[in-house]
Amino acid sequence: MKVALAILLNAALLAGLLPWLLRQWREAPAGWWRAALVVGLGVRVAVGLARNWHLQLDAEFMSDLSKPITAQLWEHPGQAWQTLTQAVTLIHIATPIRINDYTAVYQGLSNTWFFIKILAFLNLASGGIGWLNGLYLSLFAFVSSWQLVRVLARVFPNTPAGAGAVAFLLWPSVWFWATGLSKESLLVGSGAWLTALVLERLYGNPEARTSSTWWGRAGWWLAVGVLAFVHFKMRYFFAAPLLAVLVGIALVRGLQLHGLARPRWAQAVALLAVLSSGLWLAQQMSVAFSVNKFTNQVVRVYTSFLPNLVGRPHFEYSDLRPTLESVLSYAPQAVANTLTRPYLGETREPRLAAAGAENLLLLVLLVAAAVSAVRGRAGRLPFVLGLGLVIFCLVLAALMGLTTPNLGSLHRYRSDLMPYLVLLLLQNDYAAAALRRLGFRDI
Repeated sequence: MKVALAILLNAALLAGLLPWLLRQWREAPAGWWRAALVVGLGVRVAVGLARNWHLQLDAEFMSDLSKPITAQLWEHPGQAWQTLTQAVTLIHIATPIRINDYTAVYQGLSNTWFFIKILAFLNLASGGIGWLNGLYLSLFAFVSSWQLVRVLARVFPNTPAGAGAVAFLLWPSVWFWATGLSKESLLVGSGAWLTALVLERLYGNPEARTSSTWWGRAGWWLAVGVLAFVHFKMRYFFAAPLLAVLVGIALVRGLQLHGLARPRWAQAVALLAVLSSGLWLAQQMSVAFSVNKFTNQVVRVYTSFLPNLVGRPHFEYSDLRPTLESVLSYAPQAVANTLTRPYLGETREPRLAAAGAENLLLLVLLVAAAVSAVRGRAGRLPFVLGLGLVIFCLVLAALMGLTTPNLGSLHRYRSDLMPYLVLLLLQNDYAAAALRRLGFRDI
């Protein structure tokens, strides 16, 4: 029965994936678009397989914890449902050597526990094989990113060709971290696909929206709901800014379509009003979003890293306290740390040295974007969308810089931020000219 179900699920995956890939190949213009499709998919699959051929560290730990849940799904579905939905979950792993036994305790909001649940269901198709689960997640990350890349080109034809492909498919830290058996694969993938659905609905062909059937609209809402739920569960302090910005952009876009909020200042005021109202409402709905909870969580996560960083590359805030004033005072420094550390040459560790080289390139793009903005050549992305993504990037960079002094972890976590930031930095006229010289021609 288990083998039959695994064969059926994998056959269904191939039956959906292969025709989709052929359709994307046919629809993509010849040249760099097809190259981006092949390279983006190939890199994601190759890196995912290389990283997960032999599971290590967190990937091995989460994979091991998922297997008892899968076994429970087969043997005691009722108990499995209770395990998957209860507020606090204990998982005991017994090994032949008693010293390696351990018990894991997870609360309902734990992103690790949510990821373990996802793996438990993926095990039904993979038979618990780690590299195969990593392949599934790599494919999800690629398909999601490709959906957004194509939507950006379709609904914003006057923006630089190739900006989305470089940001979501080819930027090194994105394809390295958001692939394989990692939380980032699910986090980046769900966010990208959600953004694609929202932008196509807001800026796509209005005739297609009005002529869609009721089940098409219902399917859209279902997909948006599922992706938003997954994105939120994977890392809710990171997901909340993106969800809030997308809601704000949607409301402002609605005002524009009704002849309101046309000037840029009106769009900015409307967007900030929506975000402020959402922040206030979130605090009323759940203590998890209260100011005190937020500041205490920031400092708690930050201080939990420090004892293990002695003698290792990191940064510190000398007097960070769990108050809103203290957190806001360090926010600009946190943004700078997120975008610039490690510096090129700061460490000889290969992975961090590569991160330093990427940061140097990022600095060049930041300077070019700043100069272009001053000269009125910032690009042709809709103003409210650009403003919303700038707010998202700044908030996320501040959160990451405040909570993650470990440079290695910071480089991994910011893979959720980097594609949106790089997309913004490649919108200006200078970046567009550079992309054209590299072969990314407009359609």
